[in-house]
Amino acid sequence: MDDVTKARVASMLHHRSKTLQPGDPLVAGIISSATYHTPDVANLSHVYGRSGMPTWEALEAQLGILEDAECVTFPSGMGAISAALFAGLGAGKRVLIPSDGYYVTRLLSAQVLATYGVEVVEVATRDIATADMTGAAVVYIETPSNPGLEVCDIAAVSSRAHAAGAIVMVDNTTMTPLLQRPLDLGADVVVAADTKAPAGHSDVLFGHVASRDPAFIQRVCDWRRLSGGVPGAFEAWLVHRGIETLEVRLERMCASAGMVARRLAEHPAVTNVRYPGLSQDPSHAVAKRQMSGFGFLIGFELADAARAERFLTECPLIAQATSFGSTHSSGERRVRWGDAVPQGFIRLSVGLEPVEALWAAMAAALEQ
Repeated sequence: MDDVTKARVASMLHHRSKTLQPGDPLVAGIISSATYHTPDVANLSHVYGRSGMPTWEALEAQLGILEDAECVTFPSGMGAISAALFAGLGAGKRVLIPSDGYYVTRLLSAQVLATYGVEVVEVATRDIATADMTGAAVVYIETPSNPGLEVCDIAAVSSRAHAAGAIVMVDNTTMTPLLQRPLDLGADVVVAADTKAPAGHSDVLFGHVASRDPAFIQRVCDWRRLSGGVPGAFEAWLVHRGIETLEVRLERMCASAGMVARRLAEHPAVTNVRYPGLSQDPSHAVAKRQMSGFGFLIGFELADAARAERFLTECPLIAQATSFGSTHSSGERRVRWGDAVPQGFIRLSVGLEPVEALWAAMAAALEQ
């Protein structure tokens, strides 16, 4: 993590200080009022809960410091993704999306966007930098991809997309703005599921959209207000609390993931380990250039579905769960959700367990 990012983290931790009066609480409050005192309608900070709440705004200020951009929050990562895509597309528009990215984004594109007249073109992450972008309104990428952990060059994709007249949206969920900064690399929009590492405790659904384009942000805000896809104050407060420890959690998780990935790569029962931090990983060169850390997700294969299921069942320090980025390590066979991966492929999210204890449990399960 570079010095600029560290300075942003420090600023984020004290972002409310300048507004505090003597005796004010240091911790942001949970203000969940749906209605406000409105004797008139001019120059009001808040009017109705669907248009804004102070607790959202405290979190959006935090995220805005980390992204160095204006942020709009949503009640889930898919809420953020949907808002960004609807703000950037319309009937007759063309969008490129990753064929190997998060499967719900593909479902949204095929089952909703396409029915509204949007032309949806799926392209593998490894091919997006050279894909035909002619006529595209939006080039949507996810890097590293979920679950295969393929990486594409954000700067190169952005340059080609802009030349073709498209805007670039990046799903940065797997990296967070502390490990990868798509807007600094030329992207126009960032979407992310803060459900994962930013909140960090598997107890809240949340998401955000970030952009340095005021007109785009206004369209996203309008979408949130008109669609009613608004977050709750308590959920915003949970993410506000969680994000304050994001840096220290990521440091432990990434360090542990690097060690586990190296040991998996040497294990005779394991094949095709994917982790951008491994020097032999196909994505390592690009990842090293555009990331300040390699993340906490690892992909690897066991011989077959039965072996993979047995490993997950036998390892007491890996929760069998479909999310990632939490304090506990978790893993699952992603093929069960329809991802185009082998039957024995496991996506592993490394948590905060002491790494030697985690590896000892994994090694024992691999021997079963």
